[in-house]
Amino acid sequence: MAISFDKVFGVHQHTMRIRNDRAETIAGNLANADTPGYKARDIDFNTALVQQAGLKLDEDLPAMSKTSARHMDLSDLPQDPELILKYRLPYQADTGNGNTVEVNSERMNYLSNNIEYQATMRFLNGRISKLMSALRSGS
Repeated sequence: MAISFDKVFGVHQHTMRIRNDRAETIAGNLANADTPGYKARDIDFNTALVQQAGLKLDEDLPAMSKTSARHMDLSDLPQDPELILKYRLPYQADTGNGNTVEVNSERMNYLSNNIEYQATMRFLNGRISKLMSALRSGS
């Protein structure tokens, strides 16, 4: 009897990849904190999860009402992987060199992402332990 990873781990297998990519993006921001003209970026976690897991969230949304025939539908928007990587809007005014990295905010985001990564790891480790236990008791 085959068990698919999607059934066992759900979306958590995808969140690990996204959290890892986000950690790399934030680390890149921190590494370029003194680079003139560097623009801080971040991953839109919700958009990335929808794309990675192949989820369909449009069905849960209420229908949009249009007041003009020229308005776009959500289905008209492109499904581009680059849409998940966005520029971060700085909290402070420009420092004069065009760099938008705010080191304290980036550190906080990195720490928060790390905590969420560890929580996902604990969940997945628990699932794996339960599977191992079930396999041992079944044989």
